[in-house]
Amino acid sequence: MRRPVRLRLLARPTRRRLAADAALAVVCGAFALPLLWLVLASVDGRAGLSVRAPSPVTAENFSAVLTDEITFTPMLNSLLLCGGGTALTVACAALAAYPLSRFRSRLVRPYLLTVLFTTCLPITAIMVPVYGLFVRVNLIDTMGGTILFLSAAQLPFAIWLMKNFMDGVPRSLEEAAWTDGAGWLRTLTGVVLPLMGRGVGVVAVYCFALMWGNFFVPFLLLLSPDRLPASVTVFTFFGSYGQVAYGQLAAFSILYSTPVVLLYGVLSRRVGGGFALGGALKG
Repeated sequence: MRRPVRLRLLARPTRRRLAADAALAVVCGAFALPLLWLVLASVDGRAGLSVRAPSPVTAENFSAVLTDEITFTPMLNSLLLCGGGTALTVACAALAAYPLSRFRSRLVRPYLLTVLFTTCLPITAIMVPVYGLFVRVNLIDTMGGTILFLSAAQLPFAIWLMKNFMDGVPRSLEEAAWTDGAGWLRTLTGVVLPLMGRGVGVVAVYCFALMWGNFFVPFLLLLSPDRLPASVTVFTFFGSYGQVAYGQLAAFSILYSTPVVLLYGVLSRRVGGGFALGGALKG
């Protein structure tokens, strides 16, 4: 009688594990199927919504979208907007997170919670007053003004992330730099930030990815067609009466996602040892 009971007890975790694996397989399939359609449709001259093998394989979709008007100019605008916005956000987040991480005060936690709460505000709720403000101060339809707003929108959560990473850097290294005569800015740029390279990379990738996929902000703040980023010009593939160039849309989507993937790959290789604090402590 004991053996069947033991078998039943062992079978329960097995069934749960199989159920969890099946659920994960369904989720993976839900993500993999659109990606499979994207790859197949990009090389199919008669692509539709169905997932099918292209017959024959063609590169005409990429040839159609690789033009200055459709791809190169919008991608350059996106790189300018997102690159400038990411650099500004990371710099401001580091300057704001340093005193929050190093100075003890009762106001730090309420301030951080307030900063985190601002990330919960929907961007659509503030775009009308922001648009009116940009018109009054002559920042509408300018790349600089759009970069400033994109940076301000990502700054609260970037400060939160940067502060948490900065807490892991020992203060003893800063005290050694202060003993050698370094100021707080020199200590921040020469000691703290290099040791939290992985954290800086995480914040940079996070900000760049969110800015890269932002449609609403540049759509409202940029009016000239030659200044629109790729996230806005993607709608040129949606024609009238529900007509969509699926093959060209898939090819453009692959090209559009390439910079984010490359940035993640480059940063993940370069800052892989960003938290190697043990060697620094021994030296």
